[in-house]
Amino acid sequence: MPIGRMNNAAGLASTASLVIVAALCSVAQAHDHHGVQKNIPEGGTVTKEPLDSITWLHIFIQMFAYGVIFPIGMVFGMTKSRWHVPTQAVGSSLALLGFFLGHAHGGRQYVGNNVHSVFANILQLLLVAQVVLGLYLKGHWERGINGRIRLLIRPFHSVIGKAMPLLAWVQMIFGGITTLGFCQGDHLGQCAAHFIMGGAFIAYGILLTIILLAGQVWMRRTGRSQEFFDSSVIAVWGCINTFTEHRWGTAWVKNDWQHTTMGIVWWCAGLAGIWLSRDRDGNPKRNFIPAFVIFITGWAMSAHPQELMVSAMTHAMFGKTLMAVGVTRVIEIAFVLKDKQSLHESGRTWNSFQYIPVFLMYAAGFLFMGATEEQMNLVDSSAMDGVSYTLILYSLAFMVFLFTNMLIHLYDRLSPKEEGGKYSNGHIRLNGDAHEESRLRDVEEFELEGLSDEEDHDESRRMLNQADRLSTDTPSTLGRNNDTLTH
Repeated sequence: MPIGRMNNAAGLASTASLVIVAALCSVAQAHDHHGVQKNIPEGGTVTKEPLDSITWLHIFIQMFAYGVIFPIGMVFGMTKSRWHVPTQAVGSSLALLGFFLGHAHGGRQYVGNNVHSVFANILQLLLVAQVVLGLYLKGHWERGINGRIRLLIRPFHSVIGKAMPLLAWVQMIFGGITTLGFCQGDHLGQCAAHFIMGGAFIAYGILLTIILLAGQVWMRRTGRSQEFFDSSVIAVWGCINTFTEHRWGTAWVKNDWQHTTMGIVWWCAGLAGIWLSRDRDGNPKRNFIPAFVIFITGWAMSAHPQELMVSAMTHAMFGKTLMAVGVTRVIEIAFVLKDKQSLHESGRTWNSFQYIPVFLMYAAGFLFMGATEEQMNLVDSSAMDGVSYTLILYSLAFMVFLFTNMLIHLYDRLSPKEEGGKYSNGHIRLNGDAHEESRLRDVEEFELEGLSDEEDHDESRRMLNQADRLSTDTPSTLGRNNDTLTH
């Protein structure tokens, strides 16, 4: 084995050992560290002490490791970049440091076996598995049974790596609600609804970004319009909401009526959108249904009855943001794209207006996630007003929107090209390398045009030469006519 490969394997082995030790320590220390509950008020989940510097350091290190380093490392892995292993090693080291800091803090204490500590152990074990699988793959053992084992390990390593940003997002949410002592008792249901639905809006915004920048040609290859997939999800989600938003056997209240009827509208509109996603000849067809569903959902959410003024402002802004998504989406489909999948066949051209509904989906998600009852009570009891709170949520939306675009751009730039629009790592270039195909097609047309011009020029020259030869070989009739006139 080459010396460089041995050094990489040794480095990964040491990192894996440290992560395994951390995982074992977490199981042993979790109960002792979080079991001290004598200072927690009756019925509460946290003490009243402020967060100490160790806790803040834990928060920022883990957010940087899981929220920034690991997603970048995921892109490096997808593009087979040589920076994949160093990046993931740095991320794992930071995650390990942040993990120990989370068990060494003072200040505010938390109830034992809270959701953040339990999920942290799961995340740590997945990180151990990811490092071990990466170590095995880095060894390049491909002979004999190792080759068959490698074929099984590679998909697991890929799935865990791609799932890590999503799991890290969930853990960050758990960390926030654990730190503040939220989402307990009667607040659990509405808290889960806000975070799940808000996270779904953000996820949909990320998917729209990927489709806009990287998936236009892929969408055309599926033989379906984008509204077919959107309407299908809307119909399924509407069916779920229809039968889960009201606790059967209890009295109906205003919010139950609104949530249940909203579910009915969703599955009815979803079925209509599926039907309109094809024309009479069976070809994919764009339609307005998903955008209109988003618009009417925003209108309904903006009219939700709220007790606090800051809550009413936040919900109203959330509703108006969703309504803006619906309106701009209809304008995009009908007037910017004119019912086409993309502005150009290459799929690498887009109008700046198309970013508006995409970004507003991020903003709507953060607004809804930040509008739980306990969050609204916290803001109302502070010196912050509703406008400032809304601007903070929009700022978070801009940061996630920016980071998503950066990751897509990084993937596009790092993927090496080969002939046929594929990369050397087997992946398809963004939008099928249609830009390169279009450029080569233009060059070919230019060369063919030049060849045709040269052929036309040669043909004209041959005709002129033939005419000259005929004029010299044939006697002039002008002299003959003159002779005739003379005689």
